Amino acid sequence: MAKRDDGSEASGKKRRKGLSRRDFIKGTGAAMSAGVLVSGELLNASAQGGPAGSGKIAGPGAVPIALQINGNRQDLSVEPRTTLLDALRDTLDLTGAKKVCDRSTCGACTVIMDGKAIYACTMLAIEAQGRDILTIEGIAEPGELHPLSAAFVDHDAQQCGFCTPGFVMAAKAFLDRTPNPTEAQVKRALGGNLCRCGTYMGVRKAVVDAATRMTPRRGSGQALRLPRGASGQEGGRA
Repeated sequence: MAKRDDGSEASGKKRRKGLSRRDFIKGTGAAMSAGVLVSGELLNASAQGGPAGSGKIAGPGAVPIALQINGNRQDLSVEPRTTLLDALRDTLDLTGAKKVCDRSTCGACTVIMDGKAIYACTMLAIEAQGRDILTIEGIAEPGELHPLSAAFVDHDAQQCGFCTPGFVMAAKAFLDRTPNPTEAQVKRALGGNLCRCGTYMGVRKAVVDAATRMTPRRGSGQALRLPRGASGQEGGRA
């Protein structure tokens, strides 16, 4: 075999530069294996809501979970992919939170979790275990209206009413932190909730009015009693 001037042997074949097909296949296989391991780790949660890596795989079928909703423990079985919103509506028949956009843009599914307003369509039910969840059905006793709900009625802050439960829950979480807000603060706080009927002015006035009503009795959680024969279920079914 002939030698080149630099002393290295020259072959009849030209050396290939860059990534070979063999290297590419090896790299792709390693990446796919890593993806499978990560996906498996995400499903590695226990029925009690244990963290990934707890040693028990959840799913793909229905698994038992426990949720703390409106002060009560609720035992149910759902697939790991089930959102908190779907679990509330389809499994527990708590239909106050509405399924509208299903992509965290409208706020109709707002509930309160650990004192903070969240979109129920953005959280998996299995992830909500161990958290304190409050829905609109739980803010007042049966046969009573929460001051916020009553203020919405008095200020004509709803038309179709489909977005109203989300607004009420977002407003409650806000008023719990800011008991004496201005209308400008209310407008900013409710920026994550949409009303397709355009009742924003009535909503803001209702929240400011409700803050006044709630301030003297905020600690007692007193609600307003409905007239005899009126329905006391907040939210309604839709």
